[in-house]
Amino acid sequence: MMLYIKAMRIHQWVKNVLVFVPYLAAHHYKNQRELAVVCVAFLIFGLIASSVYILNDLLDVDDDRQHPSKCHRPFASRALSTRAGWFLWPMLLILGITGAVALLPVQFVGALVAYFLLTLAYSLRLKRLPIIDVVVLAGLYTMRIVAGAVAIDVPLSFWLFTFSIFLFTSLAFVKRFSELLAAEEDRPSALLRGRGYHRNDLQAVGNFGAASGYLAVLVFSLYIQDTLTAKLYAEPKVLWIVCPLLLFWISRIWLLTHRGAMHDDPVVFAIKDKTSWVVMGMMMIAMGVARVGIRL
Repeated sequence: MMLYIKAMRIHQWVKNVLVFVPYLAAHHYKNQRELAVVCVAFLIFGLIASSVYILNDLLDVDDDRQHPSKCHRPFASRALSTRAGWFLWPMLLILGITGAVALLPVQFVGALVAYFLLTLAYSLRLKRLPIIDVVVLAGLYTMRIVAGAVAIDVPLSFWLFTFSIFLFTSLAFVKRFSELLAAEEDRPSALLRGRGYHRNDLQAVGNFGAASGYLAVLVFSLYIQDTLTAKLYAEPKVLWIVCPLLLFWISRIWLLTHRGAMHDDPVVFAIKDKTSWVVMGMMMIAMGVARVGIRL
């Protein structure tokens, strides 16, 4: 059983907490019905994500067996048979889609299907195309936020959508940079197996990613000045405190990545990282102060 749980990558479900972002951004904290809906959406997204992880591992099994760390995955290590994987992933997909149709709005079902199809396209082809793979990864992160919005029928803010695109593009570049760095250290003369990057692309990938992260901070600063922000926050100027916190966090993530210390998906890393929790807590306090209108 533990092998099947490992194959499903339950720990990666933490990325699906992004479906809660629209609920929190809309300040619907007291709406228990919406909270229950988002919790169901979280679980269903987890089932779909696990089906995709298993399918991706099956498609990448030969490449993973040549990778220094991925070779320990259940299918790559032959701890689980590929036959079991080809049975498991469609079962999880069917269970997730059935639950979405029965319990959630049709718009969420559409977002879920779009997420699965884009992920499938990524697994089959797009992950081998430089830059396109990163844009798609950022889109997959953002689609979780879109799904959270349609699940509770709240409008998706232009600012939240734009901020998400730039932030997740930066984090997608973090993921690719760390893989390139590991491949260069392991086999300096080799390409990143299963991807379309050369080892000489390392600096460019780092530049693209850092720039995207800082653009996300710029978008947030422009959001503070928007007239609609005043309708959500009694004292929106307090939100300026968030900008240096974001700059610190993004810069730290990239510094750790350059040092070769980014061994997880960056979103998973952030959720397990104590410093990231401290920064997130400080940002939430600033937003709370801005919300109730306490002047600093």
